[in-house]
Amino acid sequence: MNIGEAAKEMEGTLVAASGAAEREIQGGYASDLLSDVMGNSREGDVWVTLQKHVNIVAVAQLNGLAGIVLVNGRKPEPDTIARAEELRIPIISTSMQAFEAIGILYSMGIRGRRQV
Repeated sequence: MNIGEAAKEMEGTLVAASGAAEREIQGGYASDLLSDVMGNSREGDVWVTLQKHVNIVAVAQLNGLAGIVLVNGRKPEPDTIARAEELRIPIISTSMQAFEAIGILYSMGIRGRRQV
């Protein structure tokens, strides 16, 4: 499963780095606390959040995340889009609530990964 396929299934729009839509998703993580995502997400995860500021791109880059899903119809701030484009980190915006978006990803075979 890649970011472009996930966007389609969540009825979302790639609002940044659409050229990286082929990036494969290895797992998933959901949190709105940046330090939690930094400490617990894994490389290749897709991150589901309602945060939309530029720091989400830094966290995604730091952990090598496949992409970011913004829920509840949130759109990234202009500087967030610019930074995501520069670093080729795809951002999906969907009108779905987090619970529903995560359910869609789960139904497509994306799983959270337990810490070892």
